[in-house]
Amino acid sequence: MSRFPGVRFLTSAASPGQFPPDIGAEVAFAGRSNAGKSSAINAIVRRQGLARASKAPGRTRLVNFFELDAGRRLIDLPGYGYASAPATERRTWAPLIDALRARASLRGLFVIVDVRRGITVGDEGLLEWASPGHRVHVLLSKADKLNRSEASRALGAAAAQLQGRASLQLFSALKGTGVEEAQRTLESWLGQA
Repeated sequence: MSRFPGVRFLTSAASPGQFPPDIGAEVAFAGRSNAGKSSAINAIVRRQGLARASKAPGRTRLVNFFELDAGRRLIDLPGYGYASAPATERRTWAPLIDALRARASLRGLFVIVDVRRGITVGDEGLLEWASPGHRVHVLLSKADKLNRSEASRALGAAAAQLQGRASLQLFSALKGTGVEEAQRTLESWLGQA
């Protein structure tokens, strides 16, 4: 049973003027292209195909808003790093992301990091973007690709690198690892809007 039975696609925004009204509470999901961001969203809300997942990196090109229920939203951001979008299109993303940071309703940021890559320069940029006003939770995705000791080492290395700037956990959309923990974090941030 889903904790978010009323989740639905709300809108895609190509400009800040297309964002929903800045009321309620929302949490953004960001990460490197192909880190498993869309799969994480789908696993957390327990709705296959809500956020479009693809094997080809760079498929999310707009800022996509999903409504969990009245006044509570998830935001799916375009991936960074490799992206198949034209350079002119990628340049339009920075103003969108900057406008998002200024929203009063933004409660925090989930950063999706492929556990096999670790925290990259791009991830560090997101941490800087979010600070000091927003909470950050790192999902070390694709944890099913590592054995238990490798996953434990990756978790320890990420914790050392983050130095308390974000909470973090192991996560696998495929195996369901960490889904409930991520749901609890999301719910606590969104509260009752």
